[in-house]
Amino acid sequence: MSSRTPRTRPAVSRPAPFVVFGPTGARSFRARAADLEAAGGRVHHLDSGTLVTEQGIHRSFAETLGFPGYYGANWDALVDCLSDLCGAVTGGVGVVVVLHDADLILDAEHFPLFVSVLCQGADRANAPADLDGIPADRPALSEHFHFEFRDFDPARIAHRVRRPDLTVTTGADRVAAALNPDVWH
Repeated sequence: MSSRTPRTRPAVSRPAPFVVFGPTGARSFRARAADLEAAGGRVHHLDSGTLVTEQGIHRSFAETLGFPGYYGANWDALVDCLSDLCGAVTGGVGVVVVLHDADLILDAEHFPLFVSVLCQGADRANAPADLDGIPADRPALSEHFHFEFRDFDPARIAHRVRRPDLTVTTGADRVAAALNPDVWH
């Protein structure tokens, strides 16, 4: 008989980070997106010019990712829809949403909240269970968002993204954001 304490949450390998910021055309990102597509996943592209307002974000995401007609066009509804994307959008494997020319929205007032919302939606999609710990009725999906910058300044981007609910890491060629496990899990 073992004296080990049973786990309350299953050990699951979860892809991270969920949101990545990098220079336009970064080879490492292109290779990961190609690998996802080769496995049957999907890559979707958005022009950040359509994301300069909150309404533009909701409209662009709803159209590109095929949200249902009853989509509420608010931050909570965006998290919900991102966490439950259909197989046509993900290929049943995963999805990467590329946001081109992200320089256009970096200084927008809603930018830090927008990043947090994307992290929340991806975290739920990548989880094998719902928020109550009940196993999901679908496989966990790989869901990532990649912001491409013409003028990539890691320190400036990290400063704009940094929030208590996010963990932000920086490198020479990327900034990454994911939910802070001390706040969210």
